[in-house]
Formats: sequence, C-alpha cells, structure tokens
Amino acid sequence: MTHSRGDKQPEIFERVPPRNRNFTGRESLLHQLREGTRSVTAVIPLPQALQGYGGVGKTHLAIEYAYRYRSHYDLIWWIPADQYYLVSSALAAMAPHLGLTPASVVGVEEAADAVREALEKGTPYNNWLLIFDNAEDARIEKFIPRGPGHVIITSRDPNWDDQFRSLQVDVFSREESIEFLTKRLGSRISRDEAFRLADKLGDLPLALEQVGALQRRSTMTVDDYIELLDKQTARLLDTDRAKDYPLTMTAAWRVSMSLLEERLPIALNLLRCCAFFGPDPIPLDVFRRGNKANAPSLEKLLADPIMFDKSVKELSRYALIRSDPDNRTIQVHRLIQALLRADLDDEQQTKHREEVHRLLAGSAPQAPDDNSKWGDFADLVPHVGPSQLLGSSEADVREFALNVVRYLYSSGNYPSALELVDTFITDWGKSRENHADVLRARRHQANILRRMGEYSKVYELDRSTLDKVIAEFGAEHPETLIATNGLGGSMRARGDFRAALELDEESVRQHERLLGEDHVLTLRAKNSLALDYGLNSRYEQARQLHTEVYLAQSEAINPASAEIVLLSRNSMARAVRLTNGFEEACDTGEAALAFGVQKLGRDHWATLITAKDLSIAQRRAGALNEAIEIARDTHTRLVRLFGARHPDTIAAAVNVSNVLRVRGDLAEAYELAEEMTRTYPSVYGNDHPFTLACMTNLAILHRLLGKPEEARVLNEAAREGLTERLGPDHHYVLSCAVNLASDLAALGRSEEARQHGEVTLDQLTRLFGRDHFLALACAANLALDREAVGAPDAEDFRSEVVDLYKERLDLGQPDAINAANGNRIDCDLDPLPI
Repeated sequence: MTHSRGDKQPEIFERVPPRNRNFTGRESLLHQLREGTRSVTAVIPLPQALQGYGGVGKTHLAIEYAYRYRSHYDLIWWIPADQYYLVSSALAAMAPHLGLTPASVVGVEEAADAVREALEKGTPYNNWLLIFDNAEDARIEKFIPRGPGHVIITSRDPNWDDQFRSLQVDVFSREESIEFLTKRLGSRISRDEAFRLADKLGDLPLALEQVGALQRRSTMTVDDYIELLDKQTARLLDTDRAKDYPLTMTAAWRVSMSLLEERLPIALNLLRCCAFFGPDPIPLDVFRRGNKANAPSLEKLLADPIMFDKSVKELSRYALIRSDPDNRTIQVHRLIQALLRADLDDEQQTKHREEVHRLLAGSAPQAPDDNSKWGDFADLVPHVGPSQLLGSSEADVREFALNVVRYLYSSGNYPSALELVDTFITDWGKSRENHADVLRARRHQANILRRMGEYSKVYELDRSTLDKVIAEFGAEHPETLIATNGLGGSMRARGDFRAALELDEESVRQHERLLGEDHVLTLRAKNSLALDYGLNSRYEQARQLHTEVYLAQSEAINPASAEIVLLSRNSMARAVRLTNGFEEACDTGEAALAFGVQKLGRDHWATLITAKDLSIAQRRAGALNEAIEIARDTHTRLVRLFGARHPDTIAAAVNVSNVLRVRGDLAEAYELAEEMTRTYPSVYGNDHPFTLACMTNLAILHRLLGKPEEARVLNEAAREGLTERLGPDHHYVLSCAVNLASDLAALGRSEEARQHGEVTLDQLTRLFGRDHFLALACAANLALDREAVGAPDAEDFRSEVVDLYKERLDLGQPDAINAANGNRIDCDLDPLPI
C-alpha cells in the first residue's frame, strides 16, 4: 500500500539539522527548488564564487526547504555526503523506517540497496525527499534514487551541473543582507548601518551571521565594529594570510575571536579543538566519555562540566558553532574550521589534532562486535578521515582505528571496512612495512576478504602475514596464535583439509599451553579444529569438540557475541546430524535458528547459515516440505546479501537442488545442480573438494534422468579427484563410490556394482560403524546388487539391512523408506562450513 501526501506532517523526518530561525530571503531559489521538474537538483555555488569555499548558505537553503515544505512529503531524510564510504551507512539507516530489514542484520550494502530500490518503486512512500549534503565525490551518484520522490544535493563541486538540474547559489543580495541583519538585531540596527555592514562583509551569509551574533551579544556600535573589521583586514593583507580564504569572512571571524577571548578565553580552546574534527556533528559524549584523555588544552574544561556547558553556550551565541541540544551535538562550519586551522602554526595544529585523536579513542566503545554499540561508533566514524586519525602513531588511537574497521565489518559494511583498512595498511606501512600495527591491520583485512568469499586472495595474505608476525612478535605471542588460526581457515577454504587439521591441532596445543584451556582465543582455535574434524570425516571428534566449545562460550567467564554463540550452537547441531542424529539435529537446529532470529535477525549471515543447516537436517529426517521452504528462502536471502557467486550462496543452492531431488522434482534439481557445477570452479578452482562434490550430485541426477553413462563418467572423475585431494578414506570419496556402484548397476554391470559395494561397505564400516547412515546406504544398495547376481546370502543380508533401518523407518527417514521399498539410496553431498 502506498501512502498519499495529504496535508499532514511527514511520517518520517530524520536527521535534518535544526532550522535557522534567522533564515532570510532566498525566496526565488526556494521557489525554483519546489517547482523543479526533475527529481534530482544540485545546489552549488556560482563558478569560482568565494574561491571555492563555502559560506553562501547552500546547506541552510536545503534545511529551510525541508522545513518549509515538509507537509508535502511523507518522508524526509538528511544524508551527510562529504565522505563517500559513509553514505551507504546513512542511506541504510532508513531501512527500518521503510519496513525493510535493518543493516545490523543484512549488512550496510544490502540495506542501502534495498532502501534505494524501495524509494524508486515508491513503496511504502511516493512522496519522499532525500538531501545529500556536501556531496563532493562523484561516486555518490550510485546511491541517488530515481523515482517518484525528490533529491537535493548540496555541493561545492560545479560538475554536478553536468548530470542534474542545478541551482547556483551566490552571496545574499544587498536587500537580503539588510533584511537578515534587521531580523537578527531588530531595533538595535538601522537600515543604513545594516547597509554599511553588508557592504563591508561582501554580503557573505556566514560573515553576516558572525556579525549579527556579535552585535546581539555586545553594546558595541556599528562604527566600532567596522573600525575593528578594518584593522583586522589590514593585518590580514599585511601578513598575506587572506589569499586562501574570503577576506571578509576571515576579518569578521577574527573580530569575533578577539572579543570572545576577552570574555571567555577558555572557550577558544574548545573551538580550536573542534576545528580538527570533521564538519559533521560532534557528539557531546566525545567530551564526556573521553574526559580522561590526554588533552592538555581542554584539561580544565573536561574537569569542569559546568564551565564546559557555559563554553558551548557562549560559542553558540557568537555563531562560531551550531548547537543541537536535542541530538546533543555541536558542529562547526567547515570554513570556520579552515580559518581556525590556518591561524595556528604547525606545532599547534599537531597538538590539537592529537588531542582530537585521543578524545575519539577515549570515548569509543570497546566492543565493536556488539550491535548495541554500533550507534556510538556510527557517530564517531565521520571524524576518522577529516581528523587525519590514520596519521597517529599512538597505540590507543590505532587500536580505535582498527575497532572502527571491525565495526564496519561486523555491521556488514564490507567495502567501506576494506577501503579503510587498506588505507591504514598503506599509510602505517610507510615507516615500516612489518610494523606491529600493520600486521594487526592485515589480520582485519583478511577477515573482511574471507567474509566476502575472496578465498584465493586471503590464503596468500594469511601465509605472508603469519611469517611477518612470527618475525615481529615471536612464535608464542597471541598475535602469532591469531595469525595461525587465520591461516588454518584459509587452508580449509583452499580445500587443504588435512593440512589445516595438522596446523590446527598444533595450534590448539599451543593455545592451551600459553593461554589456558578456556581462554577466548583458545576456544576460537578449538572451534577451528572442530571444523577440521568434520571436514576430515572425524565426526565424533567434531561433535565432542563443538559441544565443549559451545558450553565454554556459554559460561559467564567467557562472554561471546550472539553471532559466535549462534555459529557454535549450529556447528554442534551439524555435528549431531553427521553422527546419525537427524531428528536431534532438527531439534537443536530449530532452537539455534530461533536464537539467531531473536538476537541477530532472520537475514543475518550467521542466522542464514543456521537455517541452511537446519534444512539439510530436515531433508535427512524426511520433513521435506519444511526443508524446501527453508532452503529456498535461505538461498534467496543469501543471494540478496552476498550475490549469487559467494561460497555461502552456492552451498545454499546445492541444498535446494538436493531437496528438490529427494522430493522428486528432478528437472528443476538438475538445472540448479548443473548451474552450480559450472559456478564452483570459477569460485574455488577445478580440483577443490567442493567442486568435485558438486559433480557427484549432478551425476546422481544424470542417472535418475536415464543417463547412467554420463553419471558414471562424472562419478569416476569426481572420485579420482577427491581421492587425490582428500585420501581414500574420506566420506566424500566413499559417497562417490556408493553412487558409482549405482551407476554400474543402472548400466547392467551388476557384478562390478557388487564388487564396488563390498569394498566400500568394508571401508565405511571400519571408519564409521555399521549403523552410520553412509554405511547403511551402501549396505542397502549392496543388498540389491547381491540379489541381482544371485548371491546365496542375498535374502539374509537384505533382511539384516532392513532390520537396521527399522527405527529410522518408523521416523519416516527417506533412506529407510527407500531401503524398505527396494529402491537405491543416493549419497548426495553438502559443502561443510570452513
């Protein structure tokens, strides 16, 4: 349902800065904005106006438009756009207001795309207004929705004129200047005095705001002010300090600064500090939470909240900052920031910049993985770049920088996290490539790439990083242990399952010896080892270790994020499935999924992995309707989250195909399996175990669709490749062998099928026991092959197998039903998490 405009206030009016009560004039520009026929309008300064600097009132014009015409819109949203990599986060924040899944669940990029698509479709709102403020990067165009609503872009870049309808904003007309000062000062100023001030200040709105605030605060006459202004102008010309900035603005600012210094000099320290934040709103909590930071120039203010509040109020009255009490922020115009910085020598600039870095680091939450803290991080991130934080060499500041990367990664903003950490690595590595902070940053870089499915890149990165970490920290340092764990993950991703197992077994021993059995890093290493056990067919060990890790993470002494707890609980359920407990795996999987939906949301990556594994367990248990519903839904959501070629998406597609086959929907199952068989090599390579496993799934469908020879050829190739990569006793290899016997039987080569079955059953029984589902499947098929060749014990053997399946038959498991009906059992494969 689409909401209509009506005459009401907008249902959603978010992040728009407070209205300027002294806004004056601009009626023609406001009318043009309202009457514009295109959906996107760029508000830019006149070419070369004010030497490219701001102060003409572009942002105030957009703010006034939003307030004046808000009754014409259902939704109005303000997006700070001066830093490209943060625009997606600002757009994604709109998702819950549009009835879409929030970024904390699906990730920033997915949420931002969903928001843009919803706006373009006009659902649920047709009448919307987005304002992209200070958009200087042309790449921002990709975020701009086209559709039934309106977009306003404010920018100093005139190139927007080439793409969209533009309105060029100049300084005030003289009449507008006079009206502004008269409105601001009332009877304190005459029209002639307003004219003279406007003339002196070149009708620049920001300068007029300065003088208006000053005149309102003091008893100074206009003549006295003009005399001070002339003196400041002469000094600026003498020192050649006006060449880069509007002379009128610089002189007016200096007058305000000198008078403020007489009245409340301590407030100037706060103002100078604010010059080194970004131009976005500065949360006042930065100064509250960071009051223990080493910031000598602010020491007295941070220790005296009463004086701090007084300084904020005074700076606001002088129009040197904009205070927003509702959102508890202050903001300094970028031009005033530039003037403040230019007024300081290099040593002073460095001092204030370092203080800002410490304030940011000191006020930041310490848990970037905790989604309840993401709002605090979101307020700080806009100041990372402008404050030149990456140039700091202080340990606490760099730790904060890496926590920002971790926050962006954890919140699903993978491209921005990668862009930022790449910048850190490049900049920090200039002094020394193997600096400890660079190596830590490389670890974060690898985590991001791994989550993005860029496995080929991650392996080389992890391997070289581990060598560098050992050289820098030594073999027994925690950073070395973390790097070793990362390399194990990359080895699993490459399909080197046995090598990863050997590495992680030694890693766990090292963790336990150096850190203890229940340390959080030790539990992480044990989880990796448990994954290795599953990938190397050591199911019972995987189950025991996953359970141990899950129970330890549930202890108060080892608090873990909801994501880690969910993944651990799901790993336990998966291990139960691989050790025959299909119904138990469903029970635990359902509980894990409910936990994930409650704590993280249905579209969170970890929740989707849990849902996929639950669907596999349901398929094995015979709950096919539930299995296909969850399988399709999970695959759709993963496509939306990561794209069709991400490893997790492909694994979900394999599950959909397998469920369809068990349900008898062979044509659709074949089409999807064939597509995945083509896709896997491009993601993993031709000889990866998952690529080969997908081939045997396709081979099953070839045989069921009446093409047993094609099935045999595929299974032979898959078994040969898997044996080479994993060894002869791996469950992937043995599943291929079971299916190959079925191919031979379908070709009428019953004796060969029986011989294959006998050998395979001996291996499976030795490895997993007689009642494991793979061994039972092989035995059930072998019973058919023994009957086909007239083996004397065929009937007794078949009775024995059916008896072993009796309990499973009562539970309605598909394999048991096939065995009872004399049908062959197919051993499909699902890629395990790595």
